[in-house]
Amino acid sequence: MYPNRKTALAAAALLAAVATAVAGCGGGTAGTTGPSAAGCPAVLEQARADVRKAESTDSSWTGPTTGPAAVPGKSIVYVAQTMTNPGVAGVAQGLQRAAKAIGWQVRVIDGEGSPAGIQAAVSQAVTLKPSGIVIGGFDPRLTSRQVARAEAAGIPLIGWHAVDSPGPSTNPPLFTNITTKVQDVARISADWVIARSDGRAGVVLFTDDSIPFARTKADLIKQRLAACPGVELLAYENIPIPDASRRTPQEVSSLLSRFGEKWTHSVAINDLYFADAAPALRAAGKPGGGPPANIGAGDGDPSAFQRINSRQYQAATVPEPLSQQGWQIVDEFNRAFAGRSASGYVAPVHVVTADNSGGVTSWDPRGYQEAYEKIWRG
Repeated sequence: MYPNRKTALAAAALLAAVATAVAGCGGGTAGTTGPSAAGCPAVLEQARADVRKAESTDSSWTGPTTGPAAVPGKSIVYVAQTMTNPGVAGVAQGLQRAAKAIGWQVRVIDGEGSPAGIQAAVSQAVTLKPSGIVIGGFDPRLTSRQVARAEAAGIPLIGWHAVDSPGPSTNPPLFTNITTKVQDVARISADWVIARSDGRAGVVLFTDDSIPFARTKADLIKQRLAACPGVELLAYENIPIPDASRRTPQEVSSLLSRFGEKWTHSVAINDLYFADAAPALRAAGKPGGGPPANIGAGDGDPSAFQRINSRQYQAATVPEPLSQQGWQIVDEFNRAFAGRSASGYVAPVHVVTADNSGGVTSWDPRGYQEAYEKIWRG
């Protein structure tokens, strides 16, 4: 399930800790934080505090401000799991802008969402002999032979959502993997449901078990939701992202028929599920503002912001700073080319709603472009 033993042990420890919290939460009394907290008052109180912190709009740059000057004349190939995934596409756009700023060439190859397509894309990338290759949103184990070819050719690899944890990886061999911490994203998504529902909700979880990163996130969301006995997981919907536009509408119609008013909240490992769920919810006469109230546990693409801002079938997202992460990929490659270590930067978790979005269609820390460009100028 996990890309390597070290990651597996860390994830197992985290799940065990969450399970312990679930077992212990029943000791509170209804009167601790009011009658709405009857299910698990301590968890509800913590969830409310964590969500308030995550909704803060103070997003100033806390990443690297020092590093090597630009290494000239480099070329990068970005292999995308599928460019229909808005998160994958958003990072590609940030990468292209950053490459222009540093003076490098970038080529994007679309794996089109299938194992065969991704394998062919990585094989093509290696054949092009670039300075570096990005594993854009897929499990490198799908392309182990091609990854071995890249390693043998001395081509460094950087992942975006390629493995569960941020930072360097030895198996698979990644100079670094760029992502927010899956544990933080999963927890705050579940906490948003717990806090918003006062600890009483009927939840549908949408995920793609073919992606280990997504499967781990979904497992952690389930564990955290279980910390409140009043929160019931009604359904676990495993819909591969490439099939989402085809399958999600009919699945949503079926869920509405099965659960009716019991379905009050949804969590999805990627915002795109709600783009595909919206027509079915609208056709069933469900209000745009919910129920169900929907939160995306990942990506935060412009269409998700538009749904949130207009209160149309998505209430919140836990966005990745997609453009910033594209710039970070370039900066991390520059460190690799200069013989330096990875920066170690991980973007903090953030929750966007209509009340704090400011009407924009993306989230990024302030000042990151200026910081990176200053580093590269030397």
